[in-house]
Amino acid sequence: MNIKAIKTEEDYYQSIKRLEKIFHAPEDSEEGDEADVLSILIEKYEDEHYPVEAPDAVEAIKFRMEQMDMSKRDLAKILGYESRVSEIFNRKRKLTLKMIRNLHKKLKIPYESLIAD
Repeated sequence: MNIKAIKTEEDYYQSIKRLEKIFHAPEDSEEGDEADVLSILIEKYEDEHYPVEAPDAVEAIKFRMEQMDMSKRDLAKILGYESRVSEIFNRKRKLTLKMIRNLHKKLKIPYESLIAD
């Protein structure tokens, strides 16, 4: 096993290529250990260089509605009125604390997504 820190894009791509080759190695083998270490190094590099930001509140709500096969009318039952849903989706109205609590409780949307700028 010849593993080194991932410091450059070239190191990153070489590590991914190597991981693809040994990905299905048995866990208790030398290549399995190498795959474990490489996956940790790759994840660390990606977290530092390719961070994934949480979606804004409107996108989080739309995504959850799609997952739950909900309509705007269904969402209006949670937020109060259909006109509020349209105003929120058009970014003309911000979510109130009560709306945030209801969305979290009823749709299980994380608070972090609902209060993000």
